[in-house]
Amino acid sequence: MNPLLKHRTLSAAILDQLRRAILDGTYPAGAQLRQDALAATFNVSRIPIREALFQLDAEGLVRIVPQKGAIVSELSADEINDVFGLRMLLEPRLLARSIPHLDAGDFARFEDMQQQMVAATAAQDLSRWGQMNAEFHMALYGHAGQPRSLSIVHSLLQSSDRYTRVQLSDTAGSGMAGMQRAFEEHATLIDLSRAGETARACAFLEEHIRTVHDDLLRALERGAREAARLQEAGAVS
Repeated sequence: MNPLLKHRTLSAAILDQLRRAILDGTYPAGAQLRQDALAATFNVSRIPIREALFQLDAEGLVRIVPQKGAIVSELSADEINDVFGLRMLLEPRLLARSIPHLDAGDFARFEDMQQQMVAATAAQDLSRWGQMNAEFHMALYGHAGQPRSLSIVHSLLQSSDRYTRVQLSDTAGSGMAGMQRAFEEHATLIDLSRAGETARACAFLEEHIRTVHDDLLRALERGAREAARLQEAGAVS
């Protein structure tokens, strides 16, 4: 294998594993990701580790802090507002450009994705559900002919996945009902797209993203209240 290609493949593999570890909570918010420790774990030099961490910084999953290195980003309302605000701007535009070019093969693929999301819901497999949710959205926009916007949206969906897991794990709030609602809303998007109802599909997509955004803010607020309650109870005891 070409040494440069081998290096890029290695960096991509490390990036994928680190991203998954952050998304599933193996590396929680606030955790320090030390390059030397990670290099030892993966049995590689620091170069591919450094490249992976810079990419995770670009995705918003870590922060590169002077004198401290890479720190797993905190979950924040500001980040949610930023990510989902951008999604509401970009994704309806991509969908509008993609709908006229969708064919029977695309719709068969959408239905298959829906069934995979049903299976992930039944298994309560948040990792698989999040992956399929992102793939579904990207597939909807696949014929938009806007590669730069698609690349940005792909990154936003990866950031969204971390927050969506918070929402779907929030048994006090929407929890598993959020998975079922997403499935139903995806089905509506498929139907509107198949019928060529572009304006309605785009408006529905924007509302779909806004609903998840609002649910996430509520889940984050509940988590903050619960953390404050536990801290107060610990101080009293």
